[in-house]
Amino acid sequence: MTAQPLIRAERVSMQFVVGTSILNARKRVLTAVDQVSLDIHRGETFGLVGESGCGKTTLGRLLLRLYKPTSGTIHYDGHDITTLTPQQMMPFRRRMQMIFQDPYASLDPRMTVSTIIAEPLRRTEMDRAQVDARVRELLSLVGLDENHARRYPHEFSGGQRQRIGIARALAAGPEFIVCDEPISALDVSIQAQVINLLEELQQRLGLTYLFVSHDLSMVRHISHRVGVMYLGHMVEMAPVDELFTHMAHPYTQALMSAVPIADPDASAASQRIILQGDVPNPMAPPSGCPFRTRCPVVMPVCADQKPALLDIGGGHWVACHRVGT
Repeated sequence: MTAQPLIRAERVSMQFVVGTSILNARKRVLTAVDQVSLDIHRGETFGLVGESGCGKTTLGRLLLRLYKPTSGTIHYDGHDITTLTPQQMMPFRRRMQMIFQDPYASLDPRMTVSTIIAEPLRRTEMDRAQVDARVRELLSLVGLDENHARRYPHEFSGGQRQRIGIARALAAGPEFIVCDEPISALDVSIQAQVINLLEELQQRLGLTYLFVSHDLSMVRHISHRVGVMYLGHMVEMAPVDELFTHMAHPYTQALMSAVPIADPDASAASQRIILQGDVPNPMAPPSGCPFRTRCPVVMPVCADQKPALLDIGGGHWVACHRVGT
């Protein structure tokens, strides 16, 4: 890893206006990402976990500048891309791509595989023969046959479709890819194959990933560092082994307690932490700590003060009033 991160987000927030109240008296605002800061270094995989609706996908799209942040700054390879126009972003677009969650919905059913993969190459100076050769190269790279280029998406299984989506993401030669739950729609038997493919491509091409997932076992397998989000906030962040063995935030502890353990004896000895209540309405988040309404060890200070994300050593960051007290 280099000293300068490939991606740096500093206190990034994203708010959406989701409607207005009666007679348009006041706008209703949803804060999907709330002052999140993180670095992602070249060649690493940063795993991002949390419950549905916590802001994981929104954060990924912010880092790709598919959304313009409401506040905060985003740097890519040392360049501030926070306020760049679509035209100014063009030189960066080829360097960053996205692999989508649903391989059935992300591919145009009216297009052949060749056309789908070649689409990002339309703005390049490559001629038809070069584009065709690049498509064949990409199909081989993701474990598909070049004869698949003439087929349509509906002729493939879910795992094969996701491989096509990966090939399309690689077409322009990116260095940073947001993997937005790329295995959640696949059979369990296929998930490991896709994860192994992503790891192989990372080693071969020097790729950097933001890996968004609900599957903590897969996140542990593929990630170098992991961030945990709750209600738009980053509540814990650490190297993967440190996080899974010394989780410090009560929310992280609850998530980890739900991970299945293969060893029957260890599984019987483990204690499942059941969180009470539902995730608060993001339109009306609680005061102070966003997790306090479900926290099993809440303190009075949690209702008044939002905990800062603090480094407790070894690159382990935690946002909790109990940590260090």
